[in-house]
Amino acid sequence: MENLISLWQSTGIYNFTAGQVFMMLIGFLLLFLAIKKGFEPLLLLPIGFGAILSNIPVAGISQEGGLLYFLYYGIKLGIFPLLIFMGVGAMTDFGPMLANPKTLLLGAAAQFGIFASLLGALALNAVPGLEFTLRDAAAIGIIGGADGPTAIYVASKLAPDLLGAIAVAAYSYMALVPLIQPPIMRALTTEAERKIEMQQLRHVSKTEKILFPLILLLLSILLLPSSTPLVGMFALGNLMNSCGVVDRLSQTAQNELINIVTIFLGLAVGSKLSAEAFLQIKTLGILALGAVAFAIGTASGVIMAKIMNRFSDTPINPLIGAAGVSAVPMAARVANKIGLESNPHNFLLMHAMGPNVAGVIGSAVAAGVLLSLIK
Repeated sequence: MENLISLWQSTGIYNFTAGQVFMMLIGFLLLFLAIKKGFEPLLLLPIGFGAILSNIPVAGISQEGGLLYFLYYGIKLGIFPLLIFMGVGAMTDFGPMLANPKTLLLGAAAQFGIFASLLGALALNAVPGLEFTLRDAAAIGIIGGADGPTAIYVASKLAPDLLGAIAVAAYSYMALVPLIQPPIMRALTTEAERKIEMQQLRHVSKTEKILFPLILLLLSILLLPSSTPLVGMFALGNLMNSCGVVDRLSQTAQNELINIVTIFLGLAVGSKLSAEAFLQIKTLGILALGAVAFAIGTASGVIMAKIMNRFSDTPINPLIGAAGVSAVPMAARVANKIGLESNPHNFLLMHAMGPNVAGVIGSAVAAGVLLSLIK
């Protein structure tokens, strides 16, 4: 009889808490969004599965000595986000941005959401039960750049206790780009503006593509050294792709390496979605601020594009400003889709890739600024 009681007390049914059940349902919801809806499946699937594993009672897979516990060191030490940045760099073509350098301004404008949400996080301290330090606010604010690896990197440095909520918010809003951005884009533009056709981009030489990551790295070293871990790995990946002499390394960074790291990173992020760590009022504040930050970033890019169009000799469709957030290439695809709805002959994808790539650089620079100013 005692053996039966002991066996019963070791089962999951006996040990489950309401919080663990709720967080496992959240994990299954992330799996649903990844598999059924196709929302950022490469990340939401391992994150969702990691959330389920971390809330299994007794198993201890995310506790000290468990697999997810050790995988988390890749985030804690800043290894996984940097390796992903190298892979993203290897997959990125700077050609559209170099062909139209003005789009750098759109990538910069879209980062306004980062600093707006930083102030918003500090303002939430007026709400009873919420208390965000300046370090917390900076880590939350980076969600506005819609750049998952950068958000994780900054959070791991400034607010590791908020990493789970920040990572889920960042990747959730990245996945929901096709739902969040279109209403904002339509509200801020007229039908005539959405119909604007842009001129074909000029050809960018191989020399330009090789020199740009080197110049980018040099500028970050001279002006903002704290951004060089992110910018440097991004530049390395891009240089491997652009130079044409290390195709094997470039292909590895784009495929095998980034895929392996993505699995590990997703599971490690999911391990921080345990009930005791996630079910707090702070989490709701972070999710709300993340949505506001992302909306402000999108709106800032569109408004900047409208201003630029007024003073530009060549037409600029304001829709491409929304691609200034770092959700590559989803935001660019959304801009192209909304443009085609208004004008079937309006192909904005390559034009939108310029601010989209600039947004990746902008979010890394913003991260460097925050890490430099906030100790």
